[in-house]
Amino acid sequence: MTLANLPPLVTVFGGSGFIGRHIVRALAKRGYRIRVAVRRPDLAGFLQPLGNVGQISFVQANLRYRNSIDRAVDGADFVVNCVGILHEAGRNSFEAVQEFGARAVAEAARGAGAKLVHISALGANAHSDSAYARTKGRAEAAIHSVKPDAIIYRPSIVFGPEDNFFNKFADMARTAPVLPLIGGGKTKFQPVYVVDIAEAVAKAVEGKVAAGKTYELGGPEVLSFRDCLQAVLKATSRKNPLVSIPFGIASLIGSVASLVPFIAPPITADQVRLLKKDNVVSKEAVAEGRTLKDIGVAPTMVNSVIGSYLVQYRPHGQYTGSGKAA
Repeated sequence: MTLANLPPLVTVFGGSGFIGRHIVRALAKRGYRIRVAVRRPDLAGFLQPLGNVGQISFVQANLRYRNSIDRAVDGADFVVNCVGILHEAGRNSFEAVQEFGARAVAEAARGAGAKLVHISALGANAHSDSAYARTKGRAEAAIHSVKPDAIIYRPSIVFGPEDNFFNKFADMARTAPVLPLIGGGKTKFQPVYVVDIAEAVAKAVEGKVAAGKTYELGGPEVLSFRDCLQAVLKATSRKNPLVSIPFGIASLIGSVASLVPFIAPPITADQVRLLKKDNVVSKEAVAEGRTLKDIGVAPTMVNSVIGSYLVQYRPHGQYTGSGKAA
């Protein structure tokens, strides 16, 4: 195969993360060459078996440093940015990673003449009182100004084997006597399967998704926070009571927990602010054809998947039974 006949090269920022590894898998199946841009390439070797020999390569990149971004994008035909953080730690602030970093990736993609797919989040709003949502919103605005043809995906909470939502509460149910219903558990979500997001990204890279638009990605069902915790209990065969915790108390707990160094807090005050608003696909996105179904991906239901990976949290693992409360 000559250089002219090589498959297109896709640089994936955050390719070793929860969403990123599934994107790499989806692209590898389609035969693309993939350059995984991560802070620690030495810890990303587990991705290589997803492709053929030489198909997946690695490059060191940090979204806080522009020169590393330019180096990672050089020669790429497509760029996918799926880097995001759930809480701030040290120099990895929301502003540095999700705002500055996203703009820098867009500028690098423009300079390289590459197309861009950016993973944002439902609730992204430049005027939000949540730093997470605010920096996501500012990033979107920056990307639109730099790369008007960029495709932006806004997923609701994402579920899958390595998720940080269902796994977190399933693990909590093993040791905590109760599970917390923050704000009464009324907040609504539209959980979306990580594999469906990866397929949506792959379709964008294939040129099957209209450029220059923002798509809202949600699953086939809207679930309350209470519904989600009940699904966790069913999948793990546990009976932990659900106890309502007011937003104010949850915010105080989050503020205190964030002060403990070197430990990821179970929840932060900023995440509590996010929980005050529903996280579902908007009516406008549905009406304008900017949803997962419009991309050509059939969304996956939560209960059809979570039992397969939450089984590890049952009292006796796979031997506990069918998933019914014991």
